Amino acid sequence: MSQATNTGPLHPLVKGPVNKPGGASSKPSPVHNHGTVQSLPDSSVSTGQQQIVTPGSKQAHMKNPSASHAIIRADRTTGMLAMSDDNVMMNQILATHAPDGREVDVRPLLYLVEDILNRATEHVDVIVKGTQARVEMEEKTQQANYIAMLEALTFTIDRIACELSYKAYRGSDAHATTTAIFNFLSSYTWDAKLVLSLSAFALNYGEFWLLAQIYSTNQLAKSMAILKQLPSLLEHTAPLKPRFEALNNLIRTMMDVTRSVVEFKELPAMYISQDAPALATALNLIPTAVYWTIRSMVACAVQISSLATMGHEYVRLDFRYGISESWELSTLAHKLRNIHEHLRQQLNFCHQYIEEKKDVETYQMLLNLFAPNVMHIDNMKILKALIYARDDKLPLIDGATRRKVGLDVLRRKNVLLLISSLEFSSDELAILEQIYNDSRIHETRLESQYEVVWIPVVDRSIIPLSDETRTKFETLRSTMPWYSVEDPLLIEKPVIRFIKEIKEEKFIFLYGGDDIEWIRKFASSARGVASASGIPLEMVYVGKSNKREQVKKVTTIINVENLSHAWQDQAMVWFFWARLESMLFSKIQLGRADDQDPMMLQIKKLLSYGREGGWAVLSHGSDIVVNGHSTTILPALGGYDEWKVNVTDKGFKLAFKEYHDRLHDVAHPCCRFEFPTTTRVPESMRCPECLRIMETYTSFVCCHDDQGFPGSLF
Repeated sequence: MSQATNTGPLHPLVKGPVNKPGGASSKPSPVHNHGTVQSLPDSSVSTGQQQIVTPGSKQAHMKNPSASHAIIRADRTTGMLAMSDDNVMMNQILATHAPDGREVDVRPLLYLVEDILNRATEHVDVIVKGTQARVEMEEKTQQANYIAMLEALTFTIDRIACELSYKAYRGSDAHATTTAIFNFLSSYTWDAKLVLSLSAFALNYGEFWLLAQIYSTNQLAKSMAILKQLPSLLEHTAPLKPRFEALNNLIRTMMDVTRSVVEFKELPAMYISQDAPALATALNLIPTAVYWTIRSMVACAVQISSLATMGHEYVRLDFRYGISESWELSTLAHKLRNIHEHLRQQLNFCHQYIEEKKDVETYQMLLNLFAPNVMHIDNMKILKALIYARDDKLPLIDGATRRKVGLDVLRRKNVLLLISSLEFSSDELAILEQIYNDSRIHETRLESQYEVVWIPVVDRSIIPLSDETRTKFETLRSTMPWYSVEDPLLIEKPVIRFIKEIKEEKFIFLYGGDDIEWIRKFASSARGVASASGIPLEMVYVGKSNKREQVKKVTTIINVENLSHAWQDQAMVWFFWARLESMLFSKIQLGRADDQDPMMLQIKKLLSYGREGGWAVLSHGSDIVVNGHSTTILPALGGYDEWKVNVTDKGFKLAFKEYHDRLHDVAHPCCRFEFPTTTRVPESMRCPECLRIMETYTSFVCCHDDQGFPGSLF
């Protein structure tokens, strides 16, 4: 007798093996502890009609393997011809997609599925690499919400597993089976459809290989394996090796595609929208990727069912047929690999897009943090923004102990950031080491209350760093007694951009003195010249090396009248001058104070100009354009109408410098240095202006300031 199958909206129940004509029964269907086996309706049958299935033809493969092969080949050929038009096929699949808004966290479920399939395919390298993921998965399985999620999805996964097994045994059309699964999962998102289907496949495939792996040592497994004829199958595996390899390769490719689809779902919506070209392209491809991955699961299920039911007789007859079966699996794997490559390409584009968005966000955050009107009580926010924001690693190396430490060691301390490339002058490093080591000897003094952190800047366009660059960095870091960033790649691109644009784009006037009238004229003139020339200019008042009370008054006026930026912390003003003095004395101790070092000449000028009157240093990036006394810098700005004609041909920097230098040659202000008797005085010094040997005088000085900077050399 035949069996009527209802193709209406209700799913038919198959309560047992279908009898062959004449009362002969076929081999039993695979046993799952899932209750009654339910079959999803074949989508190829029109609604409202019945399909009459003749068990004699559909299940003859239980006795005659070659006949079943012919039936399966015929069904597949028919299905492929009928669905040769991919557009028609995908339109059918898209018509089944009706998500109801439910969200499923598929990532922990995917970890579980990957673990099953990796072990089943004995893909050892993936298993080793996936250890951490499995630990995370095992931890998450203990969470109540994860258990609840599994309970909610168990029926769905079980139902698809039954469908895959049942249709594989029947030899149903692969496209029809795939479409039936899509109909059943219509209310889920694309990533959920894929992971749920892969979970169902893993359930069947894992069961098959679990018996295969333990049947020789477990009596229960042995009895079940004999029922499935696995011992006979596994004793004659040589002819099946190409099929096993093709099967495992396809399964691994299915997992690759699934991971990529899930990654697209996990992209942060706050940084990338579905309108972004890379994501829009991927979203158009994902339905096709999901279809062919589930279609591949159906093909794998057919192979497994054949292996599980044919036994020794099947192995003997499989050699030629297995070649065509392996070719089919390889063809599907090739198709999925192409899809996966396209997905990965778009995913890379998406990650680049997201990184660019994050970089813009980080850069803007840095601009906001360093805005002149922002006051910071705690330095940790800035340090985390510049060095490393997360708490998952220790980002610094302590130069004294060579151990990794966290940013907390710098909390509430004055921190000097030493920012450089890996091209570091040995002379400059020697001076800095001398200053730093001297400060450690007198740690209780105000001038010693600071820490130094080296921030290395490397070319991030070449990642990973070459061995040569890495060695160069580590060698340079090992010579530094202060804190260093543990890895130069911790410094993100927006930070490097921020550093280079404080460095490259803006002109900066550092200026000082205690004559408020001169300061008003200077600030007004500088702002007018910058506006007329169209250059970005910042001005910062850094006070004087003495006259602390007068400096405080000047700073207050500058703030009230909004003349420029000004350092609010008087300790920082003192620190600025103390460091300049320390650099000079380090050079003196090293015996190189009177050489032609351009940087030392500028420091000596600044220390000399800082004694009386006003002064200003104009820099552009790391280049010093002009270092001038009040008697020359203000007239140079005031004479803009005379030298502006040269800006077009020579540029702003050269035009301004040439005009200032002409005024300087006429004014020729004197230079002088004063050393307290408690300090080692050099036998001779050269003038930083004319390089002549300076004359030596003994002087008496009183600054009328009871709160002068302690320990100052001037």
